[in-house]
Amino acid sequence: MSQFFRIHPDNPQPRLINQAVQIINDGGIVALPTDSSYALACHLDDKDAVERIRRIRGLDEKQLLSLLVRDLSELANFAIVDNRNYRLIKSVTPGPYVFVLQATKEVPRRLSHPSRKTIGLRVPNHAITLALLEALGQPLLGSTLILPPDTHPLNDAEEIRERLEKQIDLVIDAGACAMEPSTVIDLTGEEPVLVRPGRGSLEPFGLTAENPQ
Repeated sequence: MSQFFRIHPDNPQPRLINQAVQIINDGGIVALPTDSSYALACHLDDKDAVERIRRIRGLDEKQLLSLLVRDLSELANFAIVDNRNYRLIKSVTPGPYVFVLQATKEVPRRLSHPSRKTIGLRVPNHAITLALLEALGQPLLGSTLILPPDTHPLNDAEEIRERLEKQIDLVIDAGACAMEPSTVIDLTGEEPVLVRPGRGSLEPFGLTAENPQ
């Protein structure tokens, strides 16, 4: 049975943030709000929790989970980025984007794409998620909360609890989020490539949803 915390979306209560961090450190999966939709997240180094998220989402090993980081100071630990793409990422973060980047050798194999050696990275713009990342002191591994066979993310904490209370360990209620997923942009090539349109604007990348390349 999952726990249920009501946390203020703009001024998160430190006591509840610390309790949520403890649940994550103990191997728990948390449904948390982001600036796009709700997401499922767990400890970066917890293989069992990662596999549980994959089962809940119906994802195979070739479908990336995203590293949620508090700011770009952590970028170099996980991804190889040239100056041009760093400036591009910096100009739109924090925000509702996942960037597919070349993974560094330090990234565990299970966290990167098995053939391409890429990783998804996200700097969310939500006070609760940022407070969790700050208190945890390291990235979270997450995935947009879209349950099969749904096509849209869940954005209501009560519904999340009803549907997942026996499968996850904590639901954070911060009110309704948007119902759009994050925009996924692949920056591993010479030009940005749209992988999934979502809440983030495509204009900074010179892309459109109709003509992604």
